[in-house]
Amino acid sequence: MKTLRKIWKWFDDRTGTTEAINPLADHLVPPDANWLYVFGSATLFCFILQVVTGLALAFLYQPSTGTAYESLKYITYQAHFGHFLRGIHYFGASAMILLVGIHMIRVYLMAAFKYPREMSWISGSILLVLTVTMGFTGQLLRWDSNGVWSAIVGAEQAGRIPFLGKAVARIFLGGETITGLTVSRFFSIHVFLIPAMLFALIGLHLYLVIRNGISEPPKTGKKVEPANYRKWYQDMLRDKGVPFWPDAGWRDLAFGVLVIFVIVILSLVVGAPEIGKPPDPSDIYANPRPDWYFMWIFALFALMPREIESVAIAFSPVILGIVLILLPLLNNKGERSPLRRPWAIAIVTIIVTMVASFWYIGQKSPWSPAFQTKPLSQEVIGNVSTNATNGGDLFYKKACIYCHAVSGYGGKRGPDLTYVGSRLTSEQITIKIVNGGGNMPSFGASLTGKDLNDLTAFLLTRKK
Repeated sequence: MKTLRKIWKWFDDRTGTTEAINPLADHLVPPDANWLYVFGSATLFCFILQVVTGLALAFLYQPSTGTAYESLKYITYQAHFGHFLRGIHYFGASAMILLVGIHMIRVYLMAAFKYPREMSWISGSILLVLTVTMGFTGQLLRWDSNGVWSAIVGAEQAGRIPFLGKAVARIFLGGETITGLTVSRFFSIHVFLIPAMLFALIGLHLYLVIRNGISEPPKTGKKVEPANYRKWYQDMLRDKGVPFWPDAGWRDLAFGVLVIFVIVILSLVVGAPEIGKPPDPSDIYANPRPDWYFMWIFALFALMPREIESVAIAFSPVILGIVLILLPLLNNKGERSPLRRPWAIAIVTIIVTMVASFWYIGQKSPWSPAFQTKPLSQEVIGNVSTNATNGGDLFYKKACIYCHAVSGYGGKRGPDLTYVGSRLTSEQITIKIVNGGGNMPSFGASLTGKDLNDLTAFLLTRKK
């Protein structure tokens, strides 16, 4: 221990670590700061976790169109702890998006964006956008069919943003559409550009928190007056303030460790998301399904009338950005208590209810293919002929199962085929597969004669 103390004293003397940390740990905070204040620091914990796991995954990931898919399969199924690391990275991203959303709701309800913390809100809003963009770019790096088509759809929507849309889409894709540059472009944005911006903005955000102090819990009737607020706040901290560590910091540490623990448990129990089929840009019938945190947007646009879809996609990001920036600038004084701001509670309630409702619809919607469905088991296929058994395998390989259910397995977008052999003849089934119809694509050009016969043979075994 004496040796370690000597080493630490030498290191501290040369680096000034204690001199740098002590002011941060000892700075005063309001005495009644409580558990509602822990979500911002928990988001920072998740970001650090994402950086560590992202670096570990980047050692094996190969960002090129010819190797990305296979390298991810190797990480997931062969590399030591690869599946576990991917799980942590996935659930860490989910936790980061969820926590930054909760943090912003807390700040908005408590009106902590008012003077002198306007820039904290604006920098936090940019951090929210960058966090969501990280989630979007990470989805494409799986480089399966769902991720590639999600990127194409996302770029097409970004292209509708006024003035900058086409430039933004070209920056993301590396051209007019998916090319050899796309995956390396997304990798650079996901691993280098956005994290660098996040580090800079997190540094600014934390500096502003230290400079302007943590907002005190609002009290009914206590209004913010820019002319005298700073003096009142400094006097309050001098009389009643407590050191950040350990009086308040222990809650941040405890909640952050709890969040990391939950992420690790989910990674062990649930694991990383399944890798879909290899990317096929020629598949014009693909119907990409986003990760859960984009699902509500997916459902919103799916249900939106086509007449207003382009206008909504083009102008909603611009309007949202203007609102987030102007909110603290035009409303930087006055009442902070949510009890005196019922409209703030109403807005949050409406937004949360809308997002949750559309998310639920997106998860359960019959018009959404079930991309996570696994191949039919031999028990479901049954003891049938070799042709029918091969047809059961084709039912998954040709993505029929994503839209059609058999014995409770599969999607709901198309008709249930559990008893299709009792409803249709061999000729009718063949015609339907070859020609398609309604929302079903034609498979005539993508099936050999043997494939068609095997698939028909399997469907004919589906009888009551």
